[in-house]
Amino acid sequence: MEQQTGEKRLGLALVGLGHYATDCIAVGLTSSAYWQLNAIVTGSHEKIPAWQNKWNIKEDRILNYEDFDRIRDCEDVDAVYICLPNSLHAEFTIRAAEAGKHVIVEKPMATNIEDAQRMIAACESAGVKLAVGYRLRFNRLHQQIANLGSTQAKGKVNFINAIFSIDVGPAEQWRLKKSLSGGGALIDVGIYGVQAARYITGKEPVAVTAQFGPVTDRVKFAEVEEHISWQMRFPGDIYMTGYAGYSGYLDELSIRSAGAIIKLDPAFSYGPLHGVVRDEKEHLLVIPHEHHQWKQMEDLGRLFLDPAPLPEVISGQEGLRDLQILLAIYQAAACGREISL
Repeated sequence: MEQQTGEKRLGLALVGLGHYATDCIAVGLTSSAYWQLNAIVTGSHEKIPAWQNKWNIKEDRILNYEDFDRIRDCEDVDAVYICLPNSLHAEFTIRAAEAGKHVIVEKPMATNIEDAQRMIAACESAGVKLAVGYRLRFNRLHQQIANLGSTQAKGKVNFINAIFSIDVGPAEQWRLKKSLSGGGALIDVGIYGVQAARYITGKEPVAVTAQFGPVTDRVKFAEVEEHISWQMRFPGDIYMTGYAGYSGYLDELSIRSAGAIIKLDPAFSYGPLHGVVRDEKEHLLVIPHEHHQWKQMEDLGRLFLDPAPLPEVISGQEGLRDLQILLAIYQAAACGREISL
């Protein structure tokens, strides 16, 4: 793993200590050359001792959601990473910006357009950076297929198919409560397919159609969709089909261009990911596996230390564009018509 040379380490506060913060982000931070976890924000008092002991966190750097604004006085915190339910992203992004802290917020950045716009405006007004946790934007395999597609190295891309389904788990969790999640499989795991189609083509969709799938458990999936399929039309006769689900594991991405077929299987999970290019013969896309969140945080460390603005593809504007597309897909599934973008 790469090591930082001659630069300061950035102080980070983790906001929310659920599965993603604990088992993904924190694991990546253990070998980080750019970040030091200096503060935690949690409403679960029983989680505090383990985090405090492992990371040597000072008592006054342990915050809860009510006194979160004390983050302003934590000089050793440069940025916060928000790992809360989706509907809380806006509140804590805005509060962090007002406290003068850079923000990394998990995807989707918000559950409605107005919140996303308020988040962007708050960070711009405060002069802090706003990044969305698009881990696959930092993954070398996805960077390679994005380059193959956008440069037309294997000819013009004309069709993309993206499938990502997971077993979502217990019915009590926040992901299945629409007031907290904003939606089900689409907004959680379908977003990866939407993103992939955009960075592989280098274009924005002009229209979407969609269909909700069958419901196998009407109690568990009373508020959010269990399955959804959608279609996106891009300029230049490029089409994408997508599927997202919350029952059963499926994980693959297929790209058809004029000169080749590229396939990733698995494509969107934490890996190792595997890819192959089939043209005159078959070629493996050989990229050494790197812990996804470690790679994301190391690249973000370099970007946050650089005074230049963040790349747009991981910015709040990118998060807003994704949200606009996701909400259009929901609208198309609800009304049964094509929705123009």
